[in-house]
Amino acid sequence: MTEALHPAASHNLPQFIVAPGETDVLMVVMSIILVSSVVMFGILFFRLHTLPERIAHKSHKLQFEIVAVLGLIALFTHMHIFWIVGLLLALVDLPDFGTPLNRIAGSAEKIAGIRPGQRAAEVSRDNVAGIRPDDEWAEMPEISPGTQQADGSGALSTTPEIVTANQKELIRA
Repeated sequence: MTEALHPAASHNLPQFIVAPGETDVLMVVMSIILVSSVVMFGILFFRLHTLPERIAHKSHKLQFEIVAVLGLIALFTHMHIFWIVGLLLALVDLPDFGTPLNRIAGSAEKIAGIRPGQRAAEVSRDNVAGIRPDDEWAEMPEISPGTQQADGSGALSTTPEIVTANQKELIRA
């Protein structure tokens, strides 16, 4: 700044004041710091926002999808209660009822002679083991307890009987 200063101006100017036409280094540095701090704050916000999803994903929770949906709802609605519910749900271990029930269902299907996973609508008298297509069990009249059959004997038993594997083979033959 070799130019003459105005007589009313201070003769001791700070170093961040530049001459006209020169680059303002302080403004460039401050703009870089501002942009980087905004980006870093956004990264921190999204990392914190996805914390419940990351917790649920790491521990392989069954409710991972629910936690993810709650996180998205909290993000788009700005209602933090959804984020809190998602965090609590990610931290809680829900019992796995599906696996034991599927094993029970598979065992029951195996006992009944139905292929595992076959739907009930697909099961007919023709493809169930132990029932022949010529059986007339569906057309038999229903006998209520306490009545007598035509030959004078008592009513048929309504309680199930235990059948061994050897008896099942005889029935199927």
